[in-house]
Amino acid sequence: MNILCVIPARGGSTRVPGKNLRLVAGRPLLAHSIEHALQSTSVDRIVVSTEDPAIAEVSARWNAEVIRRPVELATDTASSELALLHVLDFLLAKEGWVPDLVVFLQCTSPVRTPGDIDRAVRLLNEGAADSLFSATASHEFIWRRENGSLRSLNYDHRARHRSQDHPEEFRENGSIYIFKPWVLRQFNNRLGGRIVVYPMDYWSAFQVDHPEDLILVDWILREAVGSGGRLSLPTRPSLVVFDFDGVMTDNRALVTSDGREAVFCDRGDGLGIERLVRTGIPVLVLSSEVDRVVEVRCAKLKLPCLQGIADKWAVLGAYLAEKSYRPEDVIYVGNDMNDVECLKRVGWGVVVSDAHREARRAARIVLRNQGGHGAVRELCDLILAEADGGSC
Repeated sequence: MNILCVIPARGGSTRVPGKNLRLVAGRPLLAHSIEHALQSTSVDRIVVSTEDPAIAEVSARWNAEVIRRPVELATDTASSELALLHVLDFLLAKEGWVPDLVVFLQCTSPVRTPGDIDRAVRLLNEGAADSLFSATASHEFIWRRENGSLRSLNYDHRARHRSQDHPEEFRENGSIYIFKPWVLRQFNNRLGGRIVVYPMDYWSAFQVDHPEDLILVDWILREAVGSGGRLSLPTRPSLVVFDFDGVMTDNRALVTSDGREAVFCDRGDGLGIERLVRTGIPVLVLSSEVDRVVEVRCAKLKLPCLQGIADKWAVLGAYLAEKSYRPEDVIYVGNDMNDVECLKRVGWGVVVSDAHREARRAARIVLRNQGGHGAVRELCDLILAEADGGSC
C-alpha cells in the first residue's frame, strides 16, 4: 500500500501564538509528529501542509516534504479537511499520484509511542475499515446545559452506577486519523464508511490548546511516556562538536585588574566528556575566542580545539571534509547566533537551555540544563544512553 502522512501546521494561532514552533520536550511541537511518522514502517511519504515560511523551514530540516497551503486555507475558520483535500489535489495534479491511505497527524496532540501509527494502520486493514480515529477510554459522566437547566447525557443521574460499570465510551484524542482518500472526497470529512477506533493510553488525551498545555505536555513527553518522549540522538555520532563560551562555561568571565580572565565550568561536564571519549567517539571544541583559558581547559580534558574562528561553519565544514565525516552524522552544541549555521548544517544541532532565541530556532534539540551548569554532561549521558541501547 502507498501510505501518505499529512501534518497540517499553520502559522497563525490565536490562543497560543507560534504554537507549532514552540519548544516542547526539547524540540518544536511540529517535530514530534514528523518524528513519529518517520519512525513508522507503514508510512511511505510525509507532507507538512503550511502557509508559514518558518514552519516550512523547520519541516524541511526535520526531513518532511512541504506543500505550501493557500493563505485562505490557513485561517482560524478553515477546516483541517480543506488542508487535507488541498494536499491530495496538489499531488494528483502535479504527479498523478493517489495514496491508498492517508494518515492524518495533528501537531497539537503529540503524545504517541513509536508503534502507534503502525498498529493503527494494521487495525484499519484487519478490520476492513475505511477510516479510523484514535481515542482514550472514557468513564466520565457528561452533563449538558439546555434551556437554562442541566441534563445528564450519557447516564441517568437518578440511577447512578459506578464509573467502572459505565458502558464503553471513547473520547477522540486528536492524535491519529486514517482514511481512504475517497472517504474525504465523498463525505468532506476525515471519517466515513466503516469506522474503527484505535484505543490509546491516558496520557495521549492531553493536547496543546492553551499556553499552560505546553508545560504539561512537555512534562508528559519527558517524564510520563518513557522512550516516546526521550530526546532522540544517533546511536553512534561520527563527531561531537562543542562551542566553548556559553556551553562549556556559563558565559561569564571573571576579569582581574591585570587583564587576566577566568571562567566557570562544571566538573560533571568534564566527567561526561571523559566517559564519551572513552567510547571512541571523537570530540572537538570550536571557539570564536582566542583565550588561554580555552586552551588550558581543553588540554586538561585532552580535547582538540580550534580557536579564533570567525566563520564557524566554514572551518567546521572543511574539517568534516578533511576527516571524511558526513555532516548528517555530526552533533554540534552551541548557544548563540554565531552557532546558527553549524546548528542548521549538521544532522543534530543541539543548544543549551539558555541559548539565544535564534540558536534555539535552528536546533533540533534543546537541553534542560544551562551552559556551564551541566548541559554538556546531560548531552554526554544522552549519547551514551543511545549507544547503550536507548536506556536512560
